[in-house]
Amino acid sequence: MLSYRHAFHAGNHGDVIKHFVLAELLAYYGQKEKPWTYIDTHAGAGCYTLNDEIAGKTREFAGGIGRLWDREGLPAPLADYANVIRQFNPGGRLVFYPGSPAVAMVFARERDNLHFFERHPADLKTLRQTFRTADSRRAHIHDSDGFAGLSALLPPPSRRAVVLIDPSYEIKTDYARAVSTLAEAIKRFPAGCYVLWYPLLARPESRHLPKRLAGLGAGSWLDVRLRVCQPVKAGFALFGSGLFIVNPPWILPDRLKAALPLLVKALGVDEHAGFDLDYHIE
Repeated sequence: MLSYRHAFHAGNHGDVIKHFVLAELLAYYGQKEKPWTYIDTHAGAGCYTLNDEIAGKTREFAGGIGRLWDREGLPAPLADYANVIRQFNPGGRLVFYPGSPAVAMVFARERDNLHFFERHPADLKTLRQTFRTADSRRAHIHDSDGFAGLSALLPPPSRRAVVLIDPSYEIKTDYARAVSTLAEAIKRFPAGCYVLWYPLLARPESRHLPKRLAGLGAGSWLDVRLRVCQPVKAGFALFGSGLFIVNPPWILPDRLKAALPLLVKALGVDEHAGFDLDYHIE
């Protein structure tokens, strides 16, 4: 959707759970010498300045990464995530927040490849500026629809891939397209690791999405949901977010179990905060 700007939401609680898990996956894939491919269907601007007129207007990061920034005693998985964010803030002050493309570049080696899809003109320009010094053989930026473009990249030459499907869901058709895109990707490349972020909203499209994803029949999967507050009956306020992961690493459930209680404590705003974690790993 060309009107959507993720900068308004950069660093919020949804970004925290999303990028924490993304960092876990890419660190795991980097344990082997074999190259991997990262594909981001909705890349955004790549990196965000938290004190500019966009992110600074909503300050959603204050309820997300801002609550972890100076917190001591983080469990090891969350400390690893926080260290990724600190690489973009060497002065120790939280000024920049890396989007998923920038997080991926932290873990990418010379032999790895990255593909970023983005259509918003302003964010596309910023994304290109962010990666202007990156080796063009490693970082590929596509000015096209990530839903439609994903299948052409599967299976990747590396035969190892992490794919993030992260639409805005501001239009209802995003829900159906997310499911169909994931289904087609699994069919084309069954061995890929697919991460689909989804919002927790009271609206029916959001409530029914986890069941539709479970119905895809993936052999190995993980579904994690982080709630930060009570659902709003109107249906348009985000009270948390979820990640449905196909082919998750076997270590991921235990890493999440170590981190989620602290995330609930740090990011929760009322007594309805909590998490759900379901998985089946073959």
